[in-house]
Amino acid sequence: MKNSKIDAGLLALALRLVVGWTYFSAFWRRTILVDKLDPDAAGYIGEKFNHFLPNALGIKPFIQYLVENPDTLWLSMVIFTIIEGIVGLLIMFGLFTRLMSIGVFGLAMGILLGSGWIGTTCLDEWQIGVLGIATGFVLFLTGSGKYSVDFLLMKRNFKLTSKKWFAWFGSGTLPIKERIFPKVVLFGSILILGVTLATNQLFHGGVWGTLHNKSIKPKLEITEGKIEGNELSFDVFRTEGVDVYGSWVIAIELFDQHGNSILKLDQEDLARLPQSSISNYYVAKIKPGDHSLVVPLGAKAKLQIENNLLNQLEKGSYTLKMTDISGAYWETAIDLP
Repeated sequence: MKNSKIDAGLLALALRLVVGWTYFSAFWRRTILVDKLDPDAAGYIGEKFNHFLPNALGIKPFIQYLVENPDTLWLSMVIFTIIEGIVGLLIMFGLFTRLMSIGVFGLAMGILLGSGWIGTTCLDEWQIGVLGIATGFVLFLTGSGKYSVDFLLMKRNFKLTSKKWFAWFGSGTLPIKERIFPKVVLFGSILILGVTLATNQLFHGGVWGTLHNKSIKPKLEITEGKIEGNELSFDVFRTEGVDVYGSWVIAIELFDQHGNSILKLDQEDLARLPQSSISNYYVAKIKPGDHSLVVPLGAKAKLQIENNLLNQLEKGSYTLKMTDISGAYWETAIDLP
């Protein structure tokens, strides 16, 4: 068999089929198998998108805008899902392969920047992102081979295949000079390797220094603490931990400067906390659970706790403490002027 008869697009067939299904299956799961585009249903894709927020790279303001505007978020998730379905299906069929490969590249970059920090065991989302970027680049270089719609259109001499743009958006020989082509491959490959190493380091410390994984333990950030009259208010934002489980807060306590407990809400109190005491900022919501206060990844809310004991406090510095069921706890200082 002569190697000249084996085109690169044919060799990339398995890659094309697998990555195509990877993206099309997202559309299939959310619309056919389970309705994940219903904002009121469990597993709504918008809440998953909210999980990306705390440590997204570069696109955090965009994600924050969407999760603060539920209607825009829903529309974006519908459009995003449709794009994934189209890109995945056309990549599998090999129609406008190079244009769809740009879609693969873009979708993978979005996954990488948004959720590359998530993954409890094998840096899951980061691996999906960087491999998707590399795959998109390879498929752009190769186009589709014999088993593709692009090939069928070219074989039957459809008029559109004679257009100059078809080689860039479909398949066939890329109109790049032979002496320049290896440099394009080398430059693109080195650039993608650079993105891979940089994000591996930024998200996980995976190149040098201390390796870390922000998806293992929950972390809460407590800000804007105030005591006014009989009300204690503060913002809580969960920035780390497993994305598929909440942080179960079993105690909220207020201590004076000598370490004496002034106010305590135990897990039963938190389970009965009225919704009027919780003002959520995003679509992922902090809410009372059966036995604790549940704080999903990416959720942020203002908590307002009323108690007449607060009226009796003297001026000074106090410490607010929130305790997770795992034993982890977080504190912040609150000054009462």
